[in-house]
This record gives sequence, structure tokens and C-alpha cells, in this order.
Amino acid sequence: MFEIIHKDIMGRIGKLKTPHGFIETPALMPVVNPNIELIPPKEIQKMGAQAIITNAYIILRTDDLREKALRSGVQKILDVSVPVMTDSGSYQLFVYGDVEVTNKEIIEFQHKIGSDIIVPLDIPTPPDASRDSALKDLEITISRVKEAKEILNKLESESLLVAPVQGSTYLDLRKKCAEMLKSLNPDVFAIGALVPLLDSYRFFEVVKIILEVKSILPSSRPVHLFGVGHPMFFSIAVALGCDLFDSAAYALYAKDDRYITSHGTKKLEDLRYFPCSCPICLNHTPEELKRMDKDARSELLAKHNLWVSFQEIKLVKQAIKEGTLFELVERRIRSHPNLLYAWRQIRDYTNLIDKFDPSMKQVFFYLGIESIYRPAVKRHCEKILNIELEKDSYVISTSELISADFYLKPVFGLVPKEMIESYPAGHAEMPPADWIEHEAMVKAVNTLIEFLKKHSNKKFIIKANKIWKRYLKNLPENTKIEWLT
Repeated sequence: MFEIIHKDIMGRIGKLKTPHGFIETPALMPVVNPNIELIPPKEIQKMGAQAIITNAYIILRTDDLREKALRSGVQKILDVSVPVMTDSGSYQLFVYGDVEVTNKEIIEFQHKIGSDIIVPLDIPTPPDASRDSALKDLEITISRVKEAKEILNKLESESLLVAPVQGSTYLDLRKKCAEMLKSLNPDVFAIGALVPLLDSYRFFEVVKIILEVKSILPSSRPVHLFGVGHPMFFSIAVALGCDLFDSAAYALYAKDDRYITSHGTKKLEDLRYFPCSCPICLNHTPEELKRMDKDARSELLAKHNLWVSFQEIKLVKQAIKEGTLFELVERRIRSHPNLLYAWRQIRDYTNLIDKFDPSMKQVFFYLGIESIYRPAVKRHCEKILNIELEKDSYVISTSELISADFYLKPVFGLVPKEMIESYPAGHAEMPPADWIEHEAMVKAVNTLIEFLKKHSNKKFIIKANKIWKRYLKNLPENTKIEWLT
């Protein structure tokens, strides 16, 4: 059902099989309101959407839509040929506190209208809710996923079932929910109720929730992030192992005259130039859009917002294919301080990421102290510490122009001369030692000292540039330093 084709970090390019065709992940599914068409779904498909998500609850509660969907199927009423995922009304439940449908009714209705991916009526718990409330909601959610699976099995449905992981901002409850849902073996897992955190730039908590949940979920199933549709977060979410996204942001932002970019959002009134070459931005100026009536302007902005969102997904896929997803993420996180802060916590999850990140790649571009936390650095240091030494004395140099047994490099520490052309240290592009961050030098020296202490019965001569003078202190007695001029 889900075939993984390429991998990088925890991200993957995959093929998800549905009754109406394959979805290549990572994929963004634009949200389409069946009653309001800012952009016709058929046109959204032509723009590159591999799947679309719409609201089964709205269709059920709208007489003419309900009859058409029951008669012809949800694809027909949207006039698309791509797979369609249907939400159950959980969004309405989250916003308004109640819906006039049962879980059984909405599951059976989604099946009848031919939904490719079915969502049960889960209970999204907002951030910072009471623990008792979060626990109660997730227990109801789990029972409804179980009921949905039983219903779909009885109907012999080919539709895929989504299991939403809830638990608010309580990490242990998120993990508990993921563990219990895993035993039900759904087709797709989802992480819900993240939008309020993203809207308030609480990226640190979002990243934490994703990592904790991913530590439990099986890698053989795709993971959907509900309501996460801003391109500035796609590379991070994919790197953490998320595969599917949905969002109405492209339309909601457009109605508010907001212009999406891969690194943030701008107000149309502040733009003199469009920093984009999509069809909308090539054929219009900001001033022209400002002079248009509201509906026409909203449609064009929505199209731009979708173009840039699909473009970012393609960029992420290309990075996975090249093995440069770390580099893309480390560029994207510099678009907002809270993203930078959020991503740096991967240093606490190196062992988890190490299980998935490929061991061989073509390049290692150092783009800041976050590069130190990559699994490739951890693996290199572990490999160095496990080297067996046969000679009694060794030369270590900070300059590759000098013949030596080992070379001392920022970030990686010791690099044996045999590995000076090998990934990762030999393929690493980084600033000179006198321009690189303090943390990169400290990381290297800490690994060096650990190595020297492990081989206390050997003698070492370090031939070092003077830039290393402030770092090469308190070395073991078996080590001497010769400072290079």
C-alpha cells in the first residue's frame, strides 16, 4: 500500500496506493469547501495537486450535495480524477464544539460517496487543555478509530482509514495514543490539533510532538499532519517523517490579502514587487492586484499561494533524492527564530533520526551549528573512537598540506588519512577554522581528547595552526603540540 522509493533524514518519497490512483509523497492536499469554490477543484488538479481533501460533513448536511455525492461519488461533484480524502466534521467539532452526526454515520457516508481516504470523527483537543480532558478525548478518538475499522471491514471497503493521534500538548498522552492506535494497524496515521500551535509560532512544541509520536509509529505507514499547509514548515515536517499535508491556508490567507512565500507570509499592501515567477506573479504586479475587486484579487492570490506551496513540496522531494534535506532544512529554519529554536532540539533525538538517515550521501554542507547535530557527525565520531592503533606514536595535523596519520577538522575531530576523501568528513564543505562557530571547534576537540585518553599508552604529536590554541588545552600527558607558523 505504501512503497518507499527514496529516503533522507526521516523523510521519504513514497507511493501511497488508493482506490483512485497513487499519491506520491510528500504531498500537499488542498482543502476544498464543496460549497465555496475560490478555485475550481479541477483547476487545482491541473496546478499539480495529486489529491484533494474536502469535508464529508458539509456534503452530508447540504441536501443537493448529499444527493449528488450519493448518486455519483465525491470525485464527480468536485469534478476531479485524483484521489479525494474526506474529513469527518472534526474541524467543525473543534471550532463549534458540536456536530449533528455520529461516528458510524459519517464513516458509512464517506464509504458510500467513494472517499479514497476516510477520517473518523476524532476529538481534536486544543493545546494546553486539562490533562483529564485530553485523556478523555484521546480515549474517545481511539474507540472511534476502532469502530471505523470494524465498519469498513464489514463493508469490505477499499478506502484507506486514517487514525488521528491526539493528546494535546501532553507528550506522554500523544505517545500513549500512538501506541494504542498502532495496534489497530490503520492505513494512515495522522497528528492532529497542531494548527493553534503553528498559528502562535510554538514550533518547538510541534517538533517535539512529531518526534515523540514518530518514535512510536511504524515506518511502514504514511503520516499526515492535519492543517499544516504553510511551505515554510514543509521541509522540517518531512525531515521528521511526515508524508501528507492538508490546508486551507492558501485560500484563507488570500481572502485576507496575504501572500505566501517559502520563508513566511507578506501582506499585499507591503509589496512593491512579487518575489516569485509563478504565472500569477509573472502576469500581474502588486499594484494591479490592489486595484482589483476583492473576489478577483483573492482568486489570484490563492493561485499564487498554491503555486508556491506545490513548488516547495517539489523542492523537498528533490532534496530527498539528492540527499541534501539537512541543507534545505538548515536554510529554511533561518526564516524565523522560533523555527531555529525548534529544530535545534534534534540533538536530543539523534539516536531516533540515526535509525532512518542514510549512512552515505554525496555532500555535507556545514551551514551553522545545527549541522553538528546531524547523525553523520555522531557516526563518524563513534567510528573514530573504535579505531584500533598498531603503532606506538602518531602525528595529528590541522593542515592537510602536512603529512600525518590523522587530521583534525572542525566538527568531526579526527579524520584518518585513509578517510580524508570519504563521506562525511572528506566530503564536508565548511568555513576555515578561524571563521567557523565556536561550537564546531569545541565538538572537534572533545572528540580528540576522548580519543587521546582512550589510547593513553600511545604517543601523539599534534601539529596545529595557532587558531586552535584557545581550544587545545588540558590535553593528556601522552600528547605534545607543535605550533605551526
